[in-house]
Amino acid sequence: MKRSLFGRLWPNATAVVLFIGFVFPVYWMFSTAFKPTGDIITEDPVWFPTDFTFEHFKTATEADHFWTFVTNSLTVTVLAVVFSLIIALAGSFALARMRFKGRRGFVIGFMLAQMAPWEVMIIAMYMIVRDASMLNSLVPLTLFYMMMILPFTILTLRGFVAAVPKELEESAMVDGCTRAQAFRRVILPLLAPGLMSTSLFGFITAWNEFALVLVLNKDAEAQTLPLWLTSFQTVFGDDWGATMAASSLFAVPILILFVYLQRKAVSGLTAGAVKG
Repeated sequence: MKRSLFGRLWPNATAVVLFIGFVFPVYWMFSTAFKPTGDIITEDPVWFPTDFTFEHFKTATEADHFWTFVTNSLTVTVLAVVFSLIIALAGSFALARMRFKGRRGFVIGFMLAQMAPWEVMIIAMYMIVRDASMLNSLVPLTLFYMMMILPFTILTLRGFVAAVPKELEESAMVDGCTRAQAFRRVILPLLAPGLMSTSLFGFITAWNEFALVLVLNKDAEAQTLPLWLTSFQTVFGDDWGATMAASSLFAVPILILFVYLQRKAVSGLTAGAVKG
């Protein structure tokens, strides 16, 4: 009886501890964003703020080039995700449906590309962009983000395409559809969970990226929101209230997207992981 009780208790206790460990930093970030400055710099932590202020959000949004950073982040993130999905749809269909020499090597190559840290290539990326006279531009940033997202997107969508019975596609072609029409009318709607899960992953990856834009884009007009988070420093030190407010604003789009896509994204990740 005791063993049975312990067997049920320890997984739940472990889950609670992990939940607190993951959620507390998020709670502390949001709560600090609304605290008056006096409650932030005090020696005794204020765990549950009673006085709320929006002054830190005002400071964050009135920072230089704020709306430029927002526009740049949305531009490169959305374009990188859209381009990667378009290319990945074709690539995943070819890997799942067609048999050609070197197919297994392609799959292994995508896996290796996904596992390799892209930071090892940052010097080569800089030299390529510099030689092409495209520093301080959003174009190479978008292309590099797309390359970072593409391997995961192709591997995940490949599992979804492989899970769609070939008979559905063949039936559509018998009814007069071309292969492209069969893909668009039959296969593509069934890939919605996979498209959502890969879109979420790609959005988070591109939205959070810091090092590459720091190296390639020194001009404030071509920078993105992650660099904006480093700008709240004064002669007296870091402005933690504004920093936490900026971090909260930075996290809101991802939280909204995750909540909206959560159910289909989770099913997409698990299905794409075991099919094909």
